[in-house]
Amino acid sequence: MLDIKFVRENPDIVKENIRKKFEDQKLPLVDEVIELDRQNREIKQELQALQADRNRISKEIGKLMHEGKKDEAMAAKEEVTKNQARVAELSEKEKTVEEELKKRMMVIPNIIDPSVPIGKDDSENVELQRFGDPVVPDYPIPYHTEIMEKLHGIDMDAAGRVAGNGFYYLLGDIARLHSACLSYARDFMIDRGFTYVIPPYMIRRAVVDGVMSFDEMDAMMYKIEGEDLYLIGTSEHSMIGRFIGETIDADKLPLTLTSYSPCFRKEKGAHGIEERGVYRIHQFEKQEMIVICEPEDANKWYDRLWQNTVDYFRSLEIPVRTLECCSGDLADLKVKSLDVEAWSPRQKKYFEVGSCSNLGDAQARRLNIKIKGADGKKHLANTLNNTCVAPPRMLIAFLENHLQADGSVTIPEALQPYMGGKKVLVP
Repeated sequence: MLDIKFVRENPDIVKENIRKKFEDQKLPLVDEVIELDRQNREIKQELQALQADRNRISKEIGKLMHEGKKDEAMAAKEEVTKNQARVAELSEKEKTVEEELKKRMMVIPNIIDPSVPIGKDDSENVELQRFGDPVVPDYPIPYHTEIMEKLHGIDMDAAGRVAGNGFYYLLGDIARLHSACLSYARDFMIDRGFTYVIPPYMIRRAVVDGVMSFDEMDAMMYKIEGEDLYLIGTSEHSMIGRFIGETIDADKLPLTLTSYSPCFRKEKGAHGIEERGVYRIHQFEKQEMIVICEPEDANKWYDRLWQNTVDYFRSLEIPVRTLECCSGDLADLKVKSLDVEAWSPRQKKYFEVGSCSNLGDAQARRLNIKIKGADGKKHLANTLNNTCVAPPRMLIAFLENHLQADGSVTIPEALQPYMGGKKVLVP
């Protein structure tokens, strides 16, 4: 959410930013916000004047009563009564105007970074760099569920009977591989100085509103019926929510956290052959990175975060590339975002395995997360997040890149201690 003062003073910049994101239907919101802000400030000014007037009259009543001027005192009391009625009327109007103002402010997109490429959707994202050489072997690479089935590692039919489409049972070595990738990611991030956290897997609506846009919530979140609770779609939600309403001393920053959690998503509109299997599912697990920092340090941490993901995948001998998200592919709260994509030998192309985002002060403004400087002054924090690894999707890249001609799957050295010393999985 933007600063209302910024919108008031820079409406043309806000509108141009909306056009860059190809969300022209939101352009009228800017003028509506400015008008509602004008009304809100006028109401507050009148309320302040009425309050001052009421205080003045109240003092006069006491003086008049003391002087025995009862009739004049009663007339003053009637004026106070009228004053109170107007205050009540204005207070109700103020509440309505502020609710309407907030509702519109919540859907005006954040100002994107000048470096973000302009484009309508993810087809116009820009490749930045490749890490590792993509290889297509001279033997066929089966679909990932076929590889898993030959290793007796998956049962989607039973999962469908138990929970429906978008769920799975992982078994044996594949289940162990899944856990090994997460355990290795945990230690990988701890070794890089991040504090390990296991957060709540449900959050209240106030936190949901603080960490994401309504469109994202509607497309992602599962609500617990009859309770003010939602299942998290990523641990970023509860990790940032932990600091709601807090003021953090500047000397304690940056906060660098890595969190494990299961994640639950509706995944509306998922379709196509490449989105079956365990590619796009309703339940998965993830190792996440979260940073809360000073605004001037956000870009530095943004680069460190995505580099961590690249280094993790390269340590497992999986080729990856980075892709900068264009303006039309950015969620409304994001200033800048980068996807890490892994190489798929079967598809002969890259696919997304992680996403790094700089949200500026958008989440901090919504959740009232502030920094207190050495001079005692307070300002909004900046928040960032990034995926380290999210199996089972990551397993697709792992299995395809380590599959051998005889159907076996090699285990990279970095992962072997988490697999009980196993160097290969054999059908």
